[in-house]
Amino acid sequence: MSTEIKAPVFPESVAEGTVATWHKQPGEACSRDDLIVDIETDKVVLEVVAPADGVIEEIVKGEGDTVESGEVIGKFKEGAVGDSDSADSKGSKDSKADAGADGDADKKEAKPDQSQSSDDAILSPAARKLADENNVDPGSVKGTGKDGRVTKEDVQNHVDSEKSSGGSSNAPAATPEANIAAGERMEKRVPMTRLRASIAKRLVNAQQTAAMLTTFNEVDMGPIMELRKQYQESFVKRHDIKLGFMSFFAKAATEALKRFPAVNASIDGNDMVYHGYQDIGVAVSTERGLVVPVLRDVDALGLADIEKKIVEYGTKAKGGKLGIEDMTGGTFTITNGGIFGSLLSTPILNPPQTAILGMHKIQERPMAVNGKVEIRPMMYLALSYDHRMVDGKEAVQFLVAIKEMLEDPARILLDV
Repeated sequence: MSTEIKAPVFPESVAEGTVATWHKQPGEACSRDDLIVDIETDKVVLEVVAPADGVIEEIVKGEGDTVESGEVIGKFKEGAVGDSDSADSKGSKDSKADAGADGDADKKEAKPDQSQSSDDAILSPAARKLADENNVDPGSVKGTGKDGRVTKEDVQNHVDSEKSSGGSSNAPAATPEANIAAGERMEKRVPMTRLRASIAKRLVNAQQTAAMLTTFNEVDMGPIMELRKQYQESFVKRHDIKLGFMSFFAKAATEALKRFPAVNASIDGNDMVYHGYQDIGVAVSTERGLVVPVLRDVDALGLADIEKKIVEYGTKAKGGKLGIEDMTGGTFTITNGGIFGSLLSTPILNPPQTAILGMHKIQERPMAVNGKVEIRPMMYLALSYDHRMVDGKEAVQFLVAIKEMLEDPARILLDV
């Protein structure tokens, strides 16, 4: 039975997508729930899987083609066998043993494209694609999926661990420069991905439409660092998650947002929309670009809840598993350039929000404390805001409130 392969139904905020990768080709057998095609939108990559065991009958939309929500992109023949299996299936009915043997052979021959490697590792199509892109030997990756299958997340974790250890997955991939004659100047033109194009459009729009200003301050991170040092072990035992800095910033920002509602507002045409809740977006850098998953109702979350959610979002982001719902909304954003070594920056607004907080690198600096010079772990804070909604006085007081709560964490609990 022939059925249509359709693009997923996009949310209202997504107008169209692009066919990124066909993992299966016409005539190629696939099992139910096998990944067959990726659709890239300006926010996430959506995966389309096989509806049943069968064969890709026809590709209507090729890689790079633009597709709309629910549009037909291909045809699928349920119950059919791959090209290499067709001849075997025509064997004599009188030889059941032979037919059974042929069936076993068919099953083995239907899988090599997605599962066989130099070390017989079992890979999902997405995992194989990622392994090929990063020149990873599938046999060196430990599979955590069903029956030892190597998932996309397993490959990504392997790549990340190799990077952090300074090693390489295999022999380094050949670079284009390797075959360039001496003195030749190389150029490579690559079209923007939808996500990168969307980021570029939003950033330019933010600068062109908002009256954006940035105010700065600095915070002594000593009290937070001492608190983490004192309670880290018991915190991990109790909650099975490490206590980081972002949860403190999220809670401090939440309390400050309640005091200065204009910083938690957004602009809709000529209307100012004040939000009676705090949904804080946390900027996460991925290989595809910057994404901003949202922590919902942060006021109701504890530090452990925030840390767990951040880890969950980070893992999903690395594996390309963030959904539209994870990144929709948000009343305020926090971005941390400090993890890359940034000492000071001016973050750009995330429209339609009216403010964004920038964290930076913790740097030991000589500071005047009670008339004496002390070396303290200091961090610069930057608050970019839309002056149409937020006055300079409010912006400065908001940042000072965050500074005071971080330098005396008890204020967060006491709301003082």
